[in-house]
Amino acid sequence: MSKHLRTPLKTVRGLGSARGGTHHFTMQRITAVALVPLSLWFVWIALSLVHLDYAGARMLIAHPVHAVLMVAFVISVFWHAQLGLQVVIEDYVHAPGLEIAFQLAVKFLCVLGAVACVLAIARIALGS
Repeated sequence: MSKHLRTPLKTVRGLGSARGGTHHFTMQRITAVALVPLSLWFVWIALSLVHLDYAGARMLIAHPVHAVLMVAFVISVFWHAQLGLQVVIEDYVHAPGLEIAFQLAVKFLCVLGAVACVLAIARIALGS
């Protein structure tokens, strides 16, 4: 089939961002929207912790509502950071091997950071 008989849509289908870029865009926006109320809550909690001693701070974070919101905040922050850093690396790192290494490092560090934070919150919430 000659190339001039193909429609622009037929030419684009299955290539690049026209196929899978919307999921990344959507997830970045969802985490951004989730972080708005969670960040306001986090600032309120942080300001509440200023005047508490260690035991009081543990009790505040151990409350089930606060523990769940803290886990949601941590997961949203690390997921949003990973998505944003992925775009920055894709846009500005042009060496293929280095780009893959940076992408893997960012994903690994974000997962490691999120798991560490969730485990710390779980230890506080479960009282161990």
